[in-house]
Amino acid sequence: MSTIKHPVGRQPSRVYWRRRLVVGLGLIAVLVIIFLIIVRPGSSSGEPQDNKKASVASSSDAAAQGDQPASVPGQAASVDGSACNPTQVAVEAITDAVQYEPGQQPELSLSITNTGPNACVLDVGTSQQVFTITSGKDVYWTSTHCQSDPVDAQVSLEPGVPVSSSSPITWDRTRSAPDTCSVANRDAASGGGASYYLTVSVSGIESANPKQFLLY
Repeated sequence: MSTIKHPVGRQPSRVYWRRRLVVGLGLIAVLVIIFLIIVRPGSSSGEPQDNKKASVASSSDAAAQGDQPASVPGQAASVDGSACNPTQVAVEAITDAVQYEPGQQPELSLSITNTGPNACVLDVGTSQQVFTITSGKDVYWTSTHCQSDPVDAQVSLEPGVPVSSSSPITWDRTRSAPDTCSVANRDAASGGGASYYLTVSVSGIESANPKQFLLY
């Protein structure tokens, strides 16, 4: 009968010991492999090393780039894109002087201010601008009488921020009429300290107060 300490068989006992040693080493090797598969040294979370490195690299890239949502233009201001309420738009008539010597030509411009609480949109193009000069009840000059190539211009008006003309209109101190656009000799406006008034309208919104000036 064979025992562990004293193997019995036809072969010498050292042969049986050698076989048992080989089998024992093989069993140990199998156990070590199983242990390594379960434990995975170097990964405390059980996550494969390659995946963990990729995750760290992505986090580093995001930190370097700020990883913040892109700012959207226009969000900083409270622009709602709605049309301006005419009662919340102030139009001002402007002249470059209060009196003009003989030969000096008045330069006319305007200013528009949104007096409402929110931004709004208004057409402030030349197609919507009307400059009118009067003296008493007499209308001397209107900018639309001989206007050429009028254009529309939708503009967002921020609350309390005046928007002015990009360039003034020069009045040549003559009377205007739709049928005098091609006539070189128009009637000249009276001087000698005569008083004139400029009014302006934009998209049908008129300046609250006429701007007075004198011609000499």
